[in-house]
Amino acid sequence: MKRLIALSILLSAFSVAIAQTTPDTTGKTPPIVKELPPAPPNRIIKEVDNPPEYPGGTEAFSKYISKNLKYPEVARMIGIEGKLILSFVVGRDGKITDITPVNCIGAGCEAEAVKVLQESPNWKPGFQSGRPVRVQYYVPIGFSVEKGKVSMKELRASNYGFVFNIKDKLYTLDEAQEIIGRSFRSEDVKIAEPFYNDGDNPRYAMPDKKEVYLVVMKN
Repeated sequence: MKRLIALSILLSAFSVAIAQTTPDTTGKTPPIVKELPPAPPNRIIKEVDNPPEYPGGTEAFSKYISKNLKYPEVARMIGIEGKLILSFVVGRDGKITDITPVNCIGAGCEAEAVKVLQESPNWKPGFQSGRPVRVQYYVPIGFSVEKGKVSMKELRASNYGFVFNIKDKLYTLDEAQEIIGRSFRSEDVKIAEPFYNDGDNPRYAMPDKKEVYLVVMKN
C-alpha cells in the first residue's frame, strides 16, 4: 500500500522564528537611543524595526513550501520523518542566503529543504532605522509519512543501494536480511544518510545504483 505523504511548514512556529536578542535580566533600564547608527554592510541583524516578508506574507510562503517541497524517495521508502529547523539570512536585496540546517533527520530531507529555500523568490528586505539590513530567520519544516513495514525486496529493487549498521557493525542488505528478516519497521531506523565507500571494501561497491545510503538501526 502506498504511504500517505504530508509536507508542512509550521506557521505558528514560523511566526516567532525571527532570531531574538537575549532578554535583559540585570534589572537595569537600557539607555534610550533615538536613532541607531547604520549597520555594517555584512552585519546580520537579529531584531529590526520592519522585518523581512515573503511576497504575500506567511500564508503565501507556506503555500510555496507545500507546492515545491518534495519528499525524498529514500526517506519515503524507509519512513523517515521529523521536523527540520533551518536558519537562513534575508539579504538587503531580499535574496535568501546562508541556509543552514540546525538539525538532521537524514535520507536527503535536509538537501531538499535547502534546495526549496534557495529557489525562493526574493523577499521584501528588513529595515532598521530606514535602511535595508541583513536579517536572520529560523523556519521549521515538517516531513511526515505513514510509518509501517519496510520490505527488503522493495529496497533491493530500487535505484538505491543500502548498507546497514546494526549494533555498530556494517552489513550488506543480504546480510542484514539474515539478521532482521525480510522486513523491518520504520520506527526501528535511527537515521539514513549517504554512505561513502572508501574503495577498500568491494562488498559495499554498488556502481549500478544511483546512490548508496547507510541505514542505522536502533539498538
